[in-house]
Amino acid sequence: MAHLGVKRATFTSRIGGLPRPFWVLFGGTVVNRLGTMVEPFIGIYLTRAHGMSVTAAGLVMAVFGAGSLLSQPLAGWLSDRFGRRITLTGGMLATAVTLVLLGSSTTVPSLVAAMFVLGVVTDLYRPASQALVADLVPAEDRPRAYGLLFWAVNLGFSIAMVTGGWLAGTGFHWLFWIDALTCAVFGALVWRAVPETRHVAAGGRGGFRDVLRDRLMTGCVLINLTYMFVYLQAYTTLPLAMTGHGLPAGAYGAAMSINGLLIVLVQPLTLGWLARRDPSRVLATGFAVIGLGSALTAFVSSTAGYALTVTVWTVGEIIAAGMAGTIVASLAPAHLRGRYAGLYGSAWSAGSLLAPLIGTRLLAADPRLLWLTTGGLGLLAALGQLALAPAVRRRAKA
Repeated sequence: MAHLGVKRATFTSRIGGLPRPFWVLFGGTVVNRLGTMVEPFIGIYLTRAHGMSVTAAGLVMAVFGAGSLLSQPLAGWLSDRFGRRITLTGGMLATAVTLVLLGSSTTVPSLVAAMFVLGVVTDLYRPASQALVADLVPAEDRPRAYGLLFWAVNLGFSIAMVTGGWLAGTGFHWLFWIDALTCAVFGALVWRAVPETRHVAAGGRGGFRDVLRDRLMTGCVLINLTYMFVYLQAYTTLPLAMTGHGLPAGAYGAAMSINGLLIVLVQPLTLGWLARRDPSRVLATGFAVIGLGSALTAFVSSTAGYALTVTVWTVGEIIAAGMAGTIVASLAPAHLRGRYAGLYGSAWSAGSLLAPLIGTRLLAADPRLLWLTTGGLGLLAALGQLALAPAVRRRAKA
């Protein structure tokens, strides 16, 4: 019986005590990410199905990035102005329609237009989801809740990468329809089973000007942008660095498969323990380990070596999981949670543009320069987060 009690306590410390609407959000996230097949394979789709050159496909994908820059602040405003539930549901349904239109586009102008709209609508759910968790979950449970959502995203995405690669061989149209269907299901689940929380949380008026006046928040956003520049090299310059060493394209997939595997298997085991630590210190530790993994990339040239560096920075990613959302929720007034999450998320969009733009130039100049620079930036982000930690703790207590 004592052994059973220990098991029950361990289970509760990891996933217990969270409200039912959160689990609807969690389940919808898994379903949605199981169908995330278009974005990872869009470059292949443009070059193979439409005969575009690599350069032309890159320009079309840059349009998606431009739309994404607008997405986060727009979603934050919509979440605070009209509600988290309607923003998340509307964003998912708009994404479903746009995916179908993109899959049926036959001209370059229609492809460009659909890619821009997709960039705007596909991530509308993020600030709404972040604000929903902050509204639904008590402060002491938020690190676990945000960590579980991170795990849900990676679980679904890992499976989607495998099934998407197989389906792409049978016909790209399947990718668009399955992705659209899972977006619609996610939106419907939230609409039917998640209550609107904005009116409960509303405590006054305000706008993005108030968010930008918050120096502590803007500091966190700048630190997150620095981190994103480091982290996103794994998806932009890392495959180029590996092929530059004469490794086959499959080597990148093999090395990166470790990332998803470790997150799915290891992260749930760490949730309870990390949730009891100071979020800023945990996040800073994650940044430092990710920077270390990036710096080690300067000294490897084999598939096994790259796999080792991926393992190192994945450990940092697991450590940091959920902590950023926890910090933002503790900084934001209840009526501005959407805008705070939107501003913080805009660092991801900006990083997705800066990472390939600057990273490829550093890689072309000297691969070691790229990886040592990103390693140093990871450490800088960690030190910055540690410097802000006392102020974050004071705000959270207040």
